[in-house]
Amino acid sequence: MDHLDDRFPAISDLRAAAKVRIPHFAFEYLDSGTTEDAAMRGNRAALDAVRLMPRFLKGDQSPDQSAELFGQRYDSPIGMAPVGMTGLMWPGAELMLADTARRGRIPYCLSTVAAKTPEEVGPVAGEMGWFQLYPPRDHGLMRDVLARAWEAGMRVLALTVDIPAPSRRERQRRAGLSIQAGVNRQMLSHVALRPAWALATARHGKADLATIAKYAGSNEMDAQRRFFVENFMHNPSRDYLDALRAEWKGALVVKGILDPEDAVMVADHGADGVWLSNHGGRQFDAAPPAIVALPRVVEALEGRVPVIFDSGIRTGLDIARAIALGADFCFAGRPFLYGVAAAGQAGADQALHILRDDLDNAMRQFGAADLAELRRAHGVVAGL
Repeated sequence: MDHLDDRFPAISDLRAAAKVRIPHFAFEYLDSGTTEDAAMRGNRAALDAVRLMPRFLKGDQSPDQSAELFGQRYDSPIGMAPVGMTGLMWPGAELMLADTARRGRIPYCLSTVAAKTPEEVGPVAGEMGWFQLYPPRDHGLMRDVLARAWEAGMRVLALTVDIPAPSRRERQRRAGLSIQAGVNRQMLSHVALRPAWALATARHGKADLATIAKYAGSNEMDAQRRFFVENFMHNPSRDYLDALRAEWKGALVVKGILDPEDAVMVADHGADGVWLSNHGGRQFDAAPPAIVALPRVVEALEGRVPVIFDSGIRTGLDIARAIALGADFCFAGRPFLYGVAAAGQAGADQALHILRDDLDNAMRQFGAADLAELRRAHGVVAGL
């Protein structure tokens, strides 16, 4: 990684390289929030405001950043969050990420609307594979999707509940991309400026909603998008959660929780974990920063189920901040996609290396020998 550390010492360097390597509409899809991007900026500002009081005179330490979650041991407390249309960032991105996750022994969560199916990704991810579910309205359809994920070896299911309707995603629309729109001249002009991406797409095949294709009965993106919006995007009820709990044999996590009462409710309805997130600032621009909501959710749950945190993580220090404030595990989406978009498989590996190495450094600077000691931090100051 030494040569990549010189080229890409931080996630921000991967982001800068991705911006000039992939079409503008693909970068805007990955990089944008919604409305005025206020929630996305708020995530960053709130994370920066968290301060950790370092302790010294503990002797030499070799921090252990391994973590156990739902009976599985991971080498670091960071996973790859689900990102829809992942193959838009780089053809075959899902397989690259799954491969990095398997070798690095961290979870990779495949999105319902990724460009690869569970059947394709599961064997690559091995026991590191998770599946993210947008809730199908029809329970028969739900059961079929669950069966596919299970047969692919995915044993953790993340039900996303924070998209009751599509957000406006204005930056994406200005770039010519929306979930309702097809390929247009504006997008083609962007592709013409990125020949490497265009050639890779020509070799690999255009990105579509591969898991949805079976149900839409079409290989055309427009038909798949329409089917998804009409059949998968809705605000599930508590009864739906109960039905899902009855169907899924593995660990069930509810993703998109911010309110402490919601966290307690989903635990009461059988969730094995609460995934605290504001969807990276992509859904509701007035949502609070996820890191602000974290301590209250942790307090309300009283250790009943693990708390997973995402939204805004760009450094290993951000992971340390979240764990010090009570998170059991963290996920990040954009950092790994910036890596793939910047440098393919090597970029995915570099993103993980950056986060791991920075977390190790943060634990050494703080004086924590393991994650439990980091979580018991005295003198945590959240300047929020």
